[in-house]
Amino acid sequence: MTTTTELPFIHRFTPAPAPGHPPLLLLHGTGGNEDDLLPLGPMLSPGSALLSPRGKVLEGGMPRFFRRLAEGVFDEEDVRRRAHELADFIAEAREAYGLAAPIAVGFSNGANIAAAVLQLRPEALAGAALLRAMVPLQDPPAADLTGKPVLILSGASDPIVPAENAKRLAATLKAAGATVEHRVLPTGHGLSQTDVALAKAWIEQL
Repeated sequence: MTTTTELPFIHRFTPAPAPGHPPLLLLHGTGGNEDDLLPLGPMLSPGSALLSPRGKVLEGGMPRFFRRLAEGVFDEEDVRRRAHELADFIAEAREAYGLAAPIAVGFSNGANIAAAVLQLRPEALAGAALLRAMVPLQDPPAADLTGKPVLILSGASDPIVPAENAKRLAATLKAAGATVEHRVLPTGHGLSQTDVALAKAWIEQL
């Protein structure tokens, strides 16, 4: 495993233990860091390279990938800036580590920034598994996501993400051409074993 700050984000990188698997971009939730989702990577795709950056925004000392004004209310100017910043990092990391375009696996705030990258810089990602995602941009630019696979896993009793909001995100990405699978699970905002099993099966069929 490599830890480096030479690239624009503090991050961890784990080379692929086997060829032929898509690299995973692991994006933590609020208060997480570059180590947070590393154990999840091999559970989802044992042969994949793992790239896990730490969000640059601090909220009460907790890392995030962009600013918010309140719970569920995002600073959309910052969302746009940070999404471009993350997309630039992905491009630099791909060159540094010899990676194909990654599949983003994002949880909560990490899922939201992944959705924003899809909408603003679709070339940066090969697809995305968005766990507990919300609409990151109320008025996103027209993006061509033709054929990009997207998995959205929502919690039926999630106190943070309204059901309508997650449905709207799925519809927006689908309208842009993405191949969207949206599942609502009988859980809250936290991840469950069902999330892991569904995401693993989804990655395996890519």
